[in-house]
Amino acid sequence: MNKPSILLDFSLLRTNPAFRAVFCARFISILALGLMAIAIPVQIQALTGSTLLVGLSVTLAGSGMFAGLLMGGVLADRYERRRLILFARSTCGVGFLGLCLNAALPAPSLTAIYLLAVWDGFFGAVGVTALLAATPAIVGRENIVQAGAISMLTVRFGSILSPAIGGLVIAGAGISWNYALAALGTLITLIPLLKLPQLPPPPQPREHPLRALIGGFTFLFQNKVIGMVALIGALMTMASAVRVLYPAISGMWQVTTQSLGIMYAAVPLGAAIGAFTSGRVAQVARPGWMMLITAIAAFVAVGLFGLMPWYGMALLCLVVFGYLSALNSLLQYGLIQNLTPDAFLGRINGLWTAQNVVGDALGALLLGAMGGIYAASDELYQLRFWCGAAGRGAGVYHAWPAQREHGRAER
Repeated sequence: MNKPSILLDFSLLRTNPAFRAVFCARFISILALGLMAIAIPVQIQALTGSTLLVGLSVTLAGSGMFAGLLMGGVLADRYERRRLILFARSTCGVGFLGLCLNAALPAPSLTAIYLLAVWDGFFGAVGVTALLAATPAIVGRENIVQAGAISMLTVRFGSILSPAIGGLVIAGAGISWNYALAALGTLITLIPLLKLPQLPPPPQPREHPLRALIGGFTFLFQNKVIGMVALIGALMTMASAVRVLYPAISGMWQVTTQSLGIMYAAVPLGAAIGAFTSGRVAQVARPGWMMLITAIAAFVAVGLFGLMPWYGMALLCLVVFGYLSALNSLLQYGLIQNLTPDAFLGRINGLWTAQNVVGDALGALLLGAMGGIYAASDELYQLRFWCGAAGRGAGVYHAWPAQREHGRAER
């Protein structure tokens, strides 16, 4: 029997109309969110001149997103998921329209910007969680990894295009037009999403939302394999926060600002390559073991990054880290979607995505704090990277017993 190609198979877009609709809506949505993401900081900086207030907007939007992921998981396990997706996207569009109207005022309200940032973060996260919970029903569990890889590429390319488009719009037409395009793009996503079939959750007893959320946490901690996946995901996300050290550590190689920008592009480049060459990931016989191996290898790549005496080799380490992170994320996604009962898909996907948000913020905070405590000498940076890699490796070691249990189940 011929082995599948190492390249990603895009046939799912051709054969599955529902997934094709989700793909189109997701790409447009990423562009719209990117327009908002660049417009809010630019507008607040222009209004106040304070980087602290700019940072506060990001924190508030992230807080709204975190709450939306938790609440969205409960809602996705209780209500019809197609209707929830459409409601969340429509509500986000209203928030973008509010930002547009506020920007058009002679004296835009900073409070309104903050409130609408929380609004869009919350309802955007609700829609994402509902869509994740509905994905197995849309594509089938056997196509989960393939669908995840295609979605990953969509996010990567959309994230590259949207800031560039947003910058051009702000320079040429102003911030209010940026918000207007974001609102229009978000409302356009409703057109393909209306083609989705009904996506009802499985029947389950009614309970208080807080009790339902606690039930999701209980399932996560009692299921050793799902818990292991969440732990690995948190450690990998914390490792990706290494980007906060680029400006400080770049002095080791005495590089220019342009070369520093290339460092920020290295991990996304590796991740895009990983997604594009993930054609055989779905056929891995023991995905749990492969997830552990790619995680350990990714941590080693981060450790080696701090040891490289040459800038080019350091870039290669970052590309390798991005590549391994993409494969690891796809394996996490496949295990989560395949091993989680339909009744818990919303809550577990919400918790899994929320830990990514928290892990990135926590990793950035810890690495940034270490960067402020220690001097920027080569030896200390090397020690820091190796200590971080060793700590994450210890987390992987503690996850190993759960993987052994999963391995026996696979056999």
